[in-house]
Amino acid sequence: MTYQRLLFCLFSIAASVPVTVQGEPLIVEVVLSPLDAAEVPAQQTGVLKEIVVKEGAVVSEGETLARLDSRQAKLDVAKADLESAQAEAKATNRIRVKFAEKSLAVAQAELERSQESISQFAKSISQSQLDVERLTVEKLSLEAAQAEHELELDQFAWKLKQQEVAEAKLRLAQHEVQAPFAGTVALIWARRGEWVELGAPVVRLVAIDKLRAEGFLDVDLLTENLVGKEIIFHCGEGDQATTARGTLRFVSPEMDPVTRQVRVWAEIDNPSGEIRAGQQGTLEIEK
Repeated sequence: MTYQRLLFCLFSIAASVPVTVQGEPLIVEVVLSPLDAAEVPAQQTGVLKEIVVKEGAVVSEGETLARLDSRQAKLDVAKADLESAQAEAKATNRIRVKFAEKSLAVAQAELERSQESISQFAKSISQSQLDVERLTVEKLSLEAAQAEHELELDQFAWKLKQQEVAEAKLRLAQHEVQAPFAGTVALIWARRGEWVELGAPVVRLVAIDKLRAEGFLDVDLLTENLVGKEIIFHCGEGDQATTARGTLRFVSPEMDPVTRQVRVWAEIDNPSGEIRAGQQGTLEIEK
């Protein structure tokens, strides 16, 4: 049964919220749930090689929880690195460009000498020879441009190989199941040696330093905007009594037409982990 279903059953049966006197705090019956909770999934398919943490362990954001067999992924990274290095060698090789430029320079110099010779001696170079030299210059000019173009294509190919390296490294990194936030390991779903599918839950992680206190409030008591108000959570009696402070974060814009109540929830500080998700209590909203 979900927390929302539990809340509805609890407060639909006992739909009596204490009527408060003007200026006194509002009291709301609430149930606690984790503010952050996640079934942390495998981001790749493979054999689960290692479970790094145990149930009850407190972990930091980004900490490794489990590892999948990554031998093939490592080989893929090595292959992508080699292909990228090969593409880099082609992309940075300007020999063809330099040879084309040098050939063009020689042909242009030859054409200039022929033109100078004709200017001094009208019939020293035949017109057909001059035409051939001009054609040679144009051809080598195009070859130089083609060499530059091919070098640009090689540079694009190198960038694609660099992208493939990044993708291979990402796939390798995804063979580690990491904590998306700081919290406590509540349950380990998989076992070492099992085949894990993409997206399958491996670890259930819950944050216990902050909890969510959720309940229902009579709509007639909403005489002002309560979001951001300070709250005090109470649970237990006598020696078992516990209190914690927090802030009201949400008041639903929808009202239940039967109970005339709206859903509200508050964020409660729980740095010591003394309060547990699933506990019931009351929420005192300071006005």
